[in-house]
Amino acid sequence: FALLLLPFIVWQFHSKAVSAHSMDDYRLKTVVIDAGHGGKDSGCLGSKSKEKVIALGVSLKLGEYISKNFPDVKVIYTRKTDKFVELKERAEIANVNNADLFISIHCNASPSKQGYGTETYVMGTHRSKANLTVAKRENSSITMEDNYQTVYEGFDPNSDEGHIRLSIFQNAYREESILFASLVEDQFSRKAKRNSCGVKEAGFLVLYKTTMPSVLIETGFLTHTSEEKYLCTAEGQDKIASAIFKAFAQFKELIDGDQE
Repeated sequence: FALLLLPFIVWQFHSKAVSAHSMDDYRLKTVVIDAGHGGKDSGCLGSKSKEKVIALGVSLKLGEYISKNFPDVKVIYTRKTDKFVELKERAEIANVNNADLFISIHCNASPSKQGYGTETYVMGTHRSKANLTVAKRENSSITMEDNYQTVYEGFDPNSDEGHIRLSIFQNAYREESILFASLVEDQFSRKAKRNSCGVKEAGFLVLYKTTMPSVLIETGFLTHTSEEKYLCTAEGQDKIASAIFKAFAQFKELIDGDQE
């Protein structure tokens, strides 16, 4: 369904007037790649894998693809090693460096072990219990941060109500975020031959305060036997990174082309 909507999303992006705030002089010159979790925060676990390891592997490969093919684009990583980075700091890195795109890389998990496929999230309202579950799991990383109750203004990562309130805040670059997310999922399906679960919305703290188009990519389920095996291989990580890069190249062409 998401793939069928992609041509319409691209057409809509070109044909309607996007707000002056979001498009004035906007070009894709700097990208921040955020490898989820790290250090004491392993993220979700597979039978023999850790989210933090796979997320870093994909992130580094993606950065290499962008640097090699677009030497004019500045690539910044929130982490390049196995270290813990607080969620608020990840957004601050992007904001301070005036990034034009924020890409957060993650892996998924399911208690049933039947869930599989990719999905790309933008900041927005939870449309299903499953989306809320993903957001709660990813946001739970703040419990490893010092004084998180004060820093995140009393936000409770275990509270449904807190996440619902958080999801009301939408990125000013919502249209661009949805466009990039759609391109990513299209490439996952076409290039990487993955099962795309489409573009989704949820309230993620790591996306909450970013001031540019931002997405959180779930590259697959570590709790699904075959998907975990795929994501643990160098070839699998390379195909995922390559698919995201293809989407990046398409997005850059669309964004920069509109400014010429």
